[in-house]
Amino acid sequence: MRLAIMQPYFLPYIGYFSLFYHSDEFVFFDSPQYTKKSWYERNRIIKINGGSTYIKVPIDKVKIGTAINDVKINNSQDWKGKIFSQLNIYRKAPYYKETIGILDTVFKNEYEYLYLLNIDLIKAILSYLELDKKIHIYSNMDLEIDEVKEPDEWALNISKAMDAKVYINSPGGASFFDKEKYNNENIDLKFIDQDLKEYKQLAEKFEPGLSIIDVLMHNDKHDIVSMLNSSKLI
Repeated sequence: MRLAIMQPYFLPYIGYFSLFYHSDEFVFFDSPQYTKKSWYERNRIIKINGGSTYIKVPIDKVKIGTAINDVKINNSQDWKGKIFSQLNIYRKAPYYKETIGILDTVFKNEYEYLYLLNIDLIKAILSYLELDKKIHIYSNMDLEIDEVKEPDEWALNISKAMDAKVYINSPGGASFFDKEKYNNENIDLKFIDQDLKEYKQLAEKFEPGLSIIDVLMHNDKHDIVSMLNSSKLI
């Protein structure tokens, strides 16, 4: 079994979805400590005259040490309306209607906790892309794992407990994951190499690595799956 594990981010970039594409099962790792001003509550979209800007979900005040799954949305603000207003920049994009429809389906629900919103958004996008994967939320799994002594051992010990033969990680983990630890447990450690292929964008100059929303706005869903297929495991 090929396993991927990642925190539940807000409308993440296409490389995040490549983790789903290449794995058999996926674990939303929702118990780590929340980091302020991170990809948990915001992501980037285009600015027509170049560069990018943020769409984000406002959150209640967070104490140091708060777990991701304890972070609450500040629903006193009309954040849904603001996001839809910001996304008007894409109104001439070829797949604007389809993409807004995905968001609207999720935004019709009420959410108290940020991680649940993020998970439902990701699931809705996976459904649109017709990627059917077995998905778990770590805090709901009652999984017994070995003691974690180093940051790279969370994924290792979860992989062991789930009997995964391949663990697939984002490229950012390459700097601190010890491949030898995984080899010793007969787990093949792989990293996503995501080609941020240029596509026709409404912006004057192509801006890579934006939220999946930008990719959805500009590309047919079958072309997006082809993009995911072009990513490699190294």
